[in-house]
Amino acid sequence: MAQPPLQPVRGTRDLIGEEFRRHRAVIETARRISALYGFEEWATPIFEDTRVFARGLGDTSDVVMKEMYTFTDRGGDSITLRPEMTASVCRALVSNSLVQSGLPRKVFYAGPMFRYERPQKGRYRQFHQIGVEVLGAAEPLADAEVIACGWHILQALGVAAGTVLELNTLGDAPSRAAYRAALVAYFSAHRDRLSADSRARLERNPLRILDSKDEGDRRLIADAPTIHDYLTPEAAAFYAAVKRHLDRFGVPYRDNPRIVRGLDYYNHTAFEFVTDRLGAQGTVMAGGRYDGLVEEMGGPPTPAVGWAAGVERLALLLPQAPEAPRPVAVVPVGEAQEGPALDLVQSLRRAGIAAEIAYRGNLRRRMERANRIRARVALILGEEEIAQGVVQLRDLDAGTQERVPLGEVIGRLA
Repeated sequence: MAQPPLQPVRGTRDLIGEEFRRHRAVIETARRISALYGFEEWATPIFEDTRVFARGLGDTSDVVMKEMYTFTDRGGDSITLRPEMTASVCRALVSNSLVQSGLPRKVFYAGPMFRYERPQKGRYRQFHQIGVEVLGAAEPLADAEVIACGWHILQALGVAAGTVLELNTLGDAPSRAAYRAALVAYFSAHRDRLSADSRARLERNPLRILDSKDEGDRRLIADAPTIHDYLTPEAAAFYAAVKRHLDRFGVPYRDNPRIVRGLDYYNHTAFEFVTDRLGAQGTVMAGGRYDGLVEEMGGPPTPAVGWAAGVERLALLLPQAPEAPRPVAVVPVGEAQEGPALDLVQSLRRAGIAAEIAYRGNLRRRMERANRIRARVALILGEEEIAQGVVQLRDLDAGTQERVPLGEVIGRLA
């Protein structure tokens, strides 16, 4: 009995054809725009020592507790497939001894990440992210520039019109301490109405209650205090400077005091680019300032700010898929003409012109393949054309055909 065909693992997918072209367009656009802002691309291993993410994401986060792909390798070490890349970039900064000199570092990255979560539209267990990080800059201008870079990428992709930047501040350490106390007091008064998860968070990390999706929690959160009433003058001035720079960069935004980050090394700016075009999965790019993360990786205190964006979600938002490249088809009339046809196809490729030649078939079958691969032009070589040093150039869109000297073909196609 024949075995059923193997399928991709649940939560993963193949990227083929139009889906791959959308995926590639997002990454290549982000790579190009981030380079305009001075970001250098880094690549880190797909798996890391588990401690990189346990430190970077917090031992109590849902990602660490429920979603990481963690295993013990043959050497007995605990290894985790990366669920995000900010922690990896900070680890790379420290382990490559880059934190001692040459700061700030401006880093762009793109690659696959892994989380064991329920697959849904735009969300997979193997997914892809792009992101930028500025490591070693404490100034609010750095926050504004990474946001401006993200906005520029969204504009270049043609998705900015349906996207809104929501902005908040997490303040400095004294601001957060005062705000934490206010949240504990508020939610403790409503403890019996909190979900079980939020009651546990009340003890460990009350800011994370503000991320709850539970409907009962959401009703309580609507009346919870916001951090803006607890900002120190220094924290308020930092936030005002970020907004001032964003205005200068021409980036529109709106305040959202409910954007939070639960870990202690996050501070000051927190932001999300959101859309209503993807249903419940509305966040397409999110980030903020994380001045304590490099220290968590064993380095010295180092300010940092950045964002990450889901490639799959951005690809869904693209107004249209990039067209597949249209090659030139080189068509020998018979086997005797294959040698000169191969010379021609390679000369086209060396000139930077995509060209294909069918492996087999008569003239009719080779022309059928030229149409199937959506060739824009067919260059037909028969015995007479070779003898006269010409080629029949057929425009497959217009249906016209003309004789062109072989020495002029590349110039005509270019």
